[in-house]
Amino acid sequence: MNETNVTLTCLNCAQPETNVPLVALRYAGQQRWVCSRCLPVLIHHPERLGNKLGDGPILPAAEID
Repeated sequence: MNETNVTLTCLNCAQPETNVPLVALRYAGQQRWVCSRCLPVLIHHPERLGNKLGDGPILPAAEID
């Protein structure tokens, strides 16, 4: 097995996995990581992420009933 020493970081704040818990996500065929502090931004204000999610369309904010 070939292991690499890559430290994963949050797509929004760039905090490394050694400082904050990261959650994996896939969007537009690409894997990204978001920390537990930035997860609410992804859910409620994804437009604030700009192109940090990749080449897919910018998502609208979630509608809350």
